[in-house]
Amino acid sequence: MAQWDRLRQLPAAYTQQLHELYDRDALPMDVRHYLSAWIEKQEWQRAARDHDFAMVLFQVLLENLDIQHSRFVQEESLLLQHNIRRYKQNFQKYLDEPCALANTILWFLGKEKEILQSADLAEQVQFLCVEPEAMETSSQRDLERKIAGLKNEVQCMEHTMLCLEEQQDEFDFKYQTHKMEAVVDEALKKEQMKVLQLLVNRLNECRKSTLSDLSKCLDRTDDLIDTLVKKELVEWQRRQQKACIGAPDNVCLDQLEKWFTCVAVCLFQVREFLGKLEELVGKVSYDNDPVKAQKPVLQRRADTLLKNLLKSSFVVETQPSMPQGKGPLVLRTNVQFSVKTRLLVKFPELNHSMKVNVSMDREAPQIKGYRRFNVLGTKIKALNMAESQSGGMVADFRHLVNVNNQIMVCVCVCISLSVTEELHIIYFDTVFELKGLSVELQASSLPVVIISNSSQQQSAWASVLWFNLLSLDTKDVLFFANSPAAPWLQFGEMLSWQFLSATKRGLNEAQLEMIAHRLFGKCCCYGLFLTWYQTLLLQENTPDTFWVWFDGILVMVKTYLEDLWREGLIMGFVSKGKEKSLLKKKQRGTFLLRFSESVIGGITFSWVDTTITGEPDVKTVQPFTKVDLCQIPFHEIIRNFQILEAENIPENPLLYLYPNTPKDEAFGRYYSERSGSDSPYIKYIKTKLVFVSKE
Repeated sequence: MAQWDRLRQLPAAYTQQLHELYDRDALPMDVRHYLSAWIEKQEWQRAARDHDFAMVLFQVLLENLDIQHSRFVQEESLLLQHNIRRYKQNFQKYLDEPCALANTILWFLGKEKEILQSADLAEQVQFLCVEPEAMETSSQRDLERKIAGLKNEVQCMEHTMLCLEEQQDEFDFKYQTHKMEAVVDEALKKEQMKVLQLLVNRLNECRKSTLSDLSKCLDRTDDLIDTLVKKELVEWQRRQQKACIGAPDNVCLDQLEKWFTCVAVCLFQVREFLGKLEELVGKVSYDNDPVKAQKPVLQRRADTLLKNLLKSSFVVETQPSMPQGKGPLVLRTNVQFSVKTRLLVKFPELNHSMKVNVSMDREAPQIKGYRRFNVLGTKIKALNMAESQSGGMVADFRHLVNVNNQIMVCVCVCISLSVTEELHIIYFDTVFELKGLSVELQASSLPVVIISNSSQQQSAWASVLWFNLLSLDTKDVLFFANSPAAPWLQFGEMLSWQFLSATKRGLNEAQLEMIAHRLFGKCCCYGLFLTWYQTLLLQENTPDTFWVWFDGILVMVKTYLEDLWREGLIMGFVSKGKEKSLLKKKQRGTFLLRFSESVIGGITFSWVDTTITGEPDVKTVQPFTKVDLCQIPFHEIIRNFQILEAENIPENPLLYLYPNTPKDEAFGRYYSERSGSDSPYIKYIKTKLVFVSKE
């Protein structure tokens, strides 16, 4: 479908953007509408560079307006006749500069495409039921404006280079003619020399102006690269670190790719301009030629800027992970893992031509006992656009394996690290070659922890969490030799991310407070710091570390209780003391669900009863673990739980979920009726599995 037809079918919000775009007088919407088919078929990019071709299109445009005017005369549409006549008169200002008109139309067509892309993205978001990204920040809008300004400046430079070439051709033609004519008349000769000198002076000023414009363009580019590399890319890398440990941060690279590519394209165009200057100087030069003095400096600067941009544009888009791993960055020896790299400078002509090579532990520390690994599998892949959903230049390594190579035996530093505190880095190398420029590029993964047994996975994941929470130096493989402490607020937020990423519901302040009291005691925790070794100490009432206790709960919730947790039915992290103080204030039969502090991966419920004297009495059932939950869903346990009291009929003491929601109202949607017909062994008697507790 034609671009204009697609625009006319967009929802109202995007139609409004279209109206705002055509509020400008440069290209009236009427002209765009009635000449839409013709406009979209023309080579406006070529016309923006070629004066003669632009003049042809300009004349055809006026002819099309005449045809449209005649049509409105036949239709007796007076208003449209008047508008078309006025538009044609306004276009006359482009008679001497048809390339400017081509640039104008090209700009409008580009803006139209941006509107269509925004609409397409919104439609995809809605189709995939994905939350739309937050609106771009003011700094990003400012960056967009600067990049648009650079593009416009480079486009203007194209026109400047054409003017410079025309001036030089005029001088060269007149100079060569003067030499061939061999004028004898001294007066005439002096007059011709005066004209030639004026032309040389004008050419010299034009060259100076062009060099000045190129220098300003490189200044603007330098500023943009500084922002892209030192700010936007660094922020993305930090977001990726946090996303690897569960943070809901946006790590999409499409916007960065657009910015990097645009700046790279502009720099390649600047290099072409400098090459053109070299060519012009080869044809015409003179004493004190500014191009000879300044061009080498500008060339070195342009090449340096481009190389710096390219070296930063090669990144690891998806960090190493195993298909069945606990999370990214934990790998197991002799088990396949995948990782994806991406080049943010997208040149379709390089599709499949850049080979990426993988290696590991190239800069391993010289420490006794430190293991070294090799990578096996398909270690060389080409960057291509077929393996990316967005069409980016990626190399997706899906079948890599790390194997133990050797153990370092030389001792340079006295450091002792456990296997799960060893950090290893995977490196990726490629070479960018285009238009006479060759640059070696390297990317590296975030540090990975390599285990040899699944029993080490919890500890390895804890190391990954701790490193990516606190470290900004992504190549610090000796991080755990002197690990910094974590502020509680930062640590607590990370714990919440674990539940958020696993179940779509994080931890609230009350739940985090209980965890803090478990780690710090009853003192105020908000200004406290937690050391790495505090998390490795055995927890009260358990033979395990904090990480084992916390992970056991997370796995249980994800596996058996996700719906109940997401609905907020499980209070979860609440101490026994807090539990009693909450329940004693409630009516008989009120209960709450909490995670066990002594049984790993256990959940229990407590309820309030009354004694003979009418005093509140809080009772707690033995924790349920995966052994129980894989047999009976937890909501069915709550529904049918009974307690046997001496000489009394069995009853379910659970009536109200804290604070006061009737049990069936809270859990009713999850109930399921199961009878004897579900069993292959009992055909006629209805059966039901229930938990019964003795008083």
